[in-house]
Amino acid sequence: MWMRLGHQRERNRRIMAGAKPRVIALSKREGQTYGFFLRAEEGVEGHLVRALEMGGPAELVGLKDGDRIIRVNGIFVDNLEHNQVADLVRKSGLTVTFHVLGDEAYRHAKSNGINLAEPQLPSAQSQPTMNGVSAPGPKLKLCFLQKSSSGFGFSLKSSKGEEGIFMTDVIAGGIADNAGVKTDDRVVEINGENVERATHDQTVVKVKAAGNSVMLLLVDDDTDKYYKNKGITLGTGLATTKYLPLKPRIAEITRGAEGYGFFLKADPKTPGHFIGEIDRGSPAEKGGLKETDQLVAVEGEEIIRCTHDQVVDKIRQCGNQCCLLVVDAETDKMYKMGGVSPLLYWEETRSSLPQTSNPEPEHVNVTPVPAIPEAAEEIYKPKLCRMEKTAAGYGFHLNGIQGVCGQYIKEVVKGGAADRAGLEDDDIVVEVNGVNVEQSTHDEAVNLIRSSSDTLVLLVAGKAAYDHLKAKGIAITPKLLDTENTPVEPRERTPSVSSTSSSDSDDVRL
Repeated sequence: MWMRLGHQRERNRRIMAGAKPRVIALSKREGQTYGFFLRAEEGVEGHLVRALEMGGPAELVGLKDGDRIIRVNGIFVDNLEHNQVADLVRKSGLTVTFHVLGDEAYRHAKSNGINLAEPQLPSAQSQPTMNGVSAPGPKLKLCFLQKSSSGFGFSLKSSKGEEGIFMTDVIAGGIADNAGVKTDDRVVEINGENVERATHDQTVVKVKAAGNSVMLLLVDDDTDKYYKNKGITLGTGLATTKYLPLKPRIAEITRGAEGYGFFLKADPKTPGHFIGEIDRGSPAEKGGLKETDQLVAVEGEEIIRCTHDQVVDKIRQCGNQCCLLVVDAETDKMYKMGGVSPLLYWEETRSSLPQTSNPEPEHVNVTPVPAIPEAAEEIYKPKLCRMEKTAAGYGFHLNGIQGVCGQYIKEVVKGGAADRAGLEDDDIVVEVNGVNVEQSTHDEAVNLIRSSSDTLVLLVAGKAAYDHLKAKGIAITPKLLDTENTPVEPRERTPSVSSTSSSDSDDVRL
């Protein structure tokens, strides 16, 4: 019997090695599709890639007809309904990461009973179980160049027998050098279009066709090797925005007695949501909003596809403080040139911010002081953390052992939704949206989180607090929380604002 089991395990290992998913980061430009159909076909297992658009983003990054999508942004989807998977893709914004298997590898794994959701599956174990953000890897570079009288200040080279077009003759102190371009950087995209398979002449033509300004997505040798070793397709979602000369703005505004002091405009003739008239000396003006700014996100949530009323409601539900991501016309034009979402800047900025010096009571990590026993006792309380999903997900990993009860938090992304809600590494999860999961398996806890849509409430406890309360036989429930530590759902309010509407536009004062 032992020999048979040993042979079976080795056989499964070999099958799983052949079923290694490809990890593809797929980016599109504003108003563009990904260039394929996601289908569920009768009598065929899996979520299928079909009808690839020739030259579209999906084809360019290597998706094939018949590929099965196994994960979307780290979430295992092979067991989800078709409409649920499609919804996950739609909510991804301008960049989505897929784990895919070819048709033959997928059918082979299924016919041999291989569990594709298992964390030990090659290349899946490095991805988050939930839609969090992986530990940061090296970044590609987005470089925006505006031609001077002497040109862009670089040349292109290619070598026989070597794939790729590379930067050379980068003039020190020139346009390209100042924009972040380095000699031997490989060209991945020109103005949002992938050119990795283009010839030298085709690439030169595209640079010349760009005119007086061009957006380049570049990768250096070390970063290139890093992602090739992981089988990850390159795209703008893996890039840094720090070299770009124009930046979106993050406006943190606190509501005054008369509101925020600005109008939100919507015009059917012009897609988007724009800042209208701003009251002089208002919170909006002090927060850095400017008239004609385009609103991109509210509290880190992209609103490009929202209706005017939905955006107004999101701002009102923020309460007395609101964080808006906006772009002016020039910044918007530059980002669209490269097919880049301004949320890339938001996530990068938020992940680099230091912890707030005055966190909410539930965020405080108090060290017990032996001389004051009552203060030490104060740490033995759970935390109720409410978070809204952003374009990058909730920003944490849910860890657990397959088939074993007990879940805990890992890799909380600094500045992400989970971090802002007070989650910390090694917090033990007690409840998910009011449901106790202490005796639930990892898969059961994950499914509860998946079903939470875009809002998630976790009752968690630090290890010391958890062990202490369990040792005393105290049930860990929200009743142990102080009132002020409990998140309050936003209430419907009657705003003291004026609004006007016509068949041509909608302006709402906020």
